[in-house]
Amino acid sequence: MTLPLLMAVTIGLVWLLAVGTAQVRAVDAARETARAVARGDATDVAVARGERVAPPGSAVTVRDNGGEVTAVVVGRVSGPGGLFDLPFARVSAQAVAATEEASR
Repeated sequence: MTLPLLMAVTIGLVWLLAVGTAQVRAVDAARETARAVARGDATDVAVARGERVAPPGSAVTVRDNGGEVTAVVVGRVSGPGGLFDLPFARVSAQAVAATEEASR
């Protein structure tokens, strides 16, 4: 009886670690995308770069508000080994960067 409980707790902890890692990747992707667009890279190139950094299947969007760029990354984290898929296991991040022309 103890072994199945320990296995369930271990799987849950590994899944929480995966969610935390995915959140960090989403933050990095948003930051990388916003920085790339702000320094003058093409938006589609910057979004592609963000999608490479973001968790698999994440959506990366960019909004240019004149003097600043906002990048938003939204994704889902599936359960360990695909055993279960919780709807609340979503990660998201937003980053804002001033455009190079506006900061000079």
